[in-house]
Amino acid sequence: MSAPEPTKQATASFLHTPMMRAALPFINGGLAGMTATTVIQPVDMIKVRLQLAGEGVKTGPKPTPISVTREIIASGKIGDLYTGLSAGLLRQAVYTTARLGIFDTFMKSLTVRAEAKGQKIGFAERAAAGLSAGGLAAMVGNPADLALIRMQSDGLKPVAQRAHYKSVVDALLRISRAEGVTALWSGCYPTVVRAMALNFGQLAFFSEAKTRLKDTRMSGQAQTLTASAIAGFFASFFSLPFDFVKTRLQKQTRAPDGSLPYKGMMDCFGKVAREEGLLRFYRGFGTYYVRIAPHAMVTLIVADYLAFLTK
Repeated sequence: MSAPEPTKQATASFLHTPMMRAALPFINGGLAGMTATTVIQPVDMIKVRLQLAGEGVKTGPKPTPISVTREIIASGKIGDLYTGLSAGLLRQAVYTTARLGIFDTFMKSLTVRAEAKGQKIGFAERAAAGLSAGGLAAMVGNPADLALIRMQSDGLKPVAQRAHYKSVVDALLRISRAEGVTALWSGCYPTVVRAMALNFGQLAFFSEAKTRLKDTRMSGQAQTLTASAIAGFFASFFSLPFDFVKTRLQKQTRAPDGSLPYKGMMDCFGKVAREEGLLRFYRGFGTYYVRIAPHAMVTLIVADYLAFLTK
């Protein structure tokens, strides 16, 4: 049964108010990111455990996605794969809302400027918009990102040392009380660099690929799927080393003497390279791609669909 005509007109009028037109890219981006996170959360949990396995050891058993999954299930229950989901959703509500909204806003502004000069937007403009949107959004979303890593790595600690966070709010409050509010921005620098690299790969290549595919015989849906798969690969390749370092920095807690395993991003890069080898930065690339590519695909497809519904 279709909605009455006055209701349709009222909805259309509301969606086309200046405030809603400015807010819709952010709203659609947040909803798309949260949908994708709900689907991909178990893969993200496995990715984090792979990155933290064998810390400080160059040789020894090499975990696989299958072995990590078996270990998680054997030590608890299958629901443990969704540990940190509340933090993941909060992160998307903040981070993806900001990055997709900012990217869309920047792209519209750049398009208007280019058209006024009788030109078209090029890859350089798309890259600049993606890098800027990723960096700004990552700074805002760092506390939720840190809470997610702490919740997902908690099960690796001895039982007596586990925090047993009840939710993302509980994690944020307890970390703030124990380590100070500034601790919520631990690992912010690599998080920002990682986000810039990921967004450069994801948003810039997605936008570029969609533009190139428009001249093909592929359907609109096939073009979106193909472009998002391409974007997922480049996003994974450029961002994984920074994601690895971000995970290590956000997981670390102070020893009884007040010291930390890593002093910062460059120190972490150096220690891992010396003690564990350069290839360690790309451990779990397949899992990371399986986490990034579908997440990018679901996010971008849902965002595209929501944009179509609210245009």
